Amino acid sequence: MSAAAILARRAATLRSTGTSALSKGVSFRSESLVQNQSRSLPSLLARYYASKSFPPHTVVKMPALSPTMTAGNIGTWAKNPGDALHPGDVLVEIETDKAQMDFEFQDDGILAKILVESGEKDVAVGNPIAVYVEEGEDISAFADFTIADAGGAKSAPAPKEEAEEAPAPSKPAPAPAPAKESSAHETVSSGKPLETVEDRDTIKASPLAKKYALENGIPLKQVKGTGEGGRITKADVEKFKAPGAASSAAAAAPASAFTDIPLTGMRKSIASRLVGSKNTAPHYYVQSALNVSKLLKLRAALNATAEGKYKLSVNDFIIKAAAVALLKVPQVNSSWLEAEGVIRQYSAVDISVAVATPSGLITPIVKAANARGLQSISEEVKSLSEKARENRLKPEEFQGGTFTISNMGMNPAVDRFTAIINPPQAGILAVGTVKKVPVQGEDNAIEWVDEMIVSGSFDHRVVDGAVGAEFLKALKQVVENPLELLL
Repeated sequence: MSAAAILARRAATLRSTGTSALSKGVSFRSESLVQNQSRSLPSLLARYYASKSFPPHTVVKMPALSPTMTAGNIGTWAKNPGDALHPGDVLVEIETDKAQMDFEFQDDGILAKILVESGEKDVAVGNPIAVYVEEGEDISAFADFTIADAGGAKSAPAPKEEAEEAPAPSKPAPAPAPAKESSAHETVSSGKPLETVEDRDTIKASPLAKKYALENGIPLKQVKGTGEGGRITKADVEKFKAPGAASSAAAAAPASAFTDIPLTGMRKSIASRLVGSKNTAPHYYVQSALNVSKLLKLRAALNATAEGKYKLSVNDFIIKAAAVALLKVPQVNSSWLEAEGVIRQYSAVDISVAVATPSGLITPIVKAANARGLQSISEEVKSLSEKARENRLKPEEFQGGTFTISNMGMNPAVDRFTAIINPPQAGILAVGTVKKVPVQGEDNAIEWVDEMIVSGSFDHRVVDGAVGAEFLKALKQVVENPLELLL
């Protein structure tokens, strides 16, 4: 039979059997054929015949556990090779750009091989991480199974330093222009001369090593390379100590000590989203001073009669008041969806509540806050906050939301602050601490009241200035007359 006929028969077989979903993994043979469809025929056949040495199997790939996830870190594997797998079983912990999450398996089978060990970082979405087989298959056949056998791994979005230090493609160096000896040297803050272009070109060093040496005035001729063939790496340059450096360092002022903290997936995500928000959403800010004396009295009265069933916080009242105000001014309860060409206005109010965790800020959602009572809101906030701090939030518990509240009122040093909008939402409320302030009362008498300053940040593409002001007016009305929250 010709090679073309073999390939045609194999393609027909693949079309009839189909492929598995991403969360279950995809068939290695199907994937190989698709990935290699642009390759030559001999290459396709080599891949096909090589795969025949393994029993039927399915490759489990790194899932996308959040809309913005492009890569993740592998945590602890909950299963070992040979363990049975069932729908709903936790297979492995994965650190996403949002949180530490459990990857739940959605099929029956036996785990045959783990391809990516615990602790591996920046594994791209779609890369093979494990292999499983049907019950009864011999998993010992997969002892030597590798990622390459599973179709290979694509590069993670953030390249590692080794890739950065790979030697650049050689290019013919342009002839140096004639110059005087005095102009062939430059000085830097250390006062040491940099090397001439002619000197640098005769030294085997990585591009990053050369760049670091230039920026820090380090003569590459004096650096001993530890790379292949004596090639100088950036690490070699960083470790280099010039003769006499110890004595000169003693005379100089001591340098400040520092610690480099590796960027986590969550920290990268926070940085990316907030920078994007500030760069694309035209923020404007409106502030208001709220008299919360009545609210604090109502809170104390309700907690006193709760008999331990609940304990309401000031933030619970603010969430409920914001939900009521958003129903009165629904333009603020909206999102800017440029790709769809619409401003989406929501009928339900889902409040994202900013929660500080050891690994960063996350915003779990109190859904349908407008339809909840104060006790229900209080219980939901406590439950979500505990999950957030333990990295146990599910995607649906922190993805979405129509408006955000960030409360720093528990810190008495924070009178007021402004917050960055959580895209694609159109607004966020920043809440300061409560303080006693004097105000003019009846008969011009001075009275002391409990005051809280709130700052609304709004996206001017969605919420005009007058509308933002109306929202704060509605919020002030409800907060200063808290019995309306019980209606």
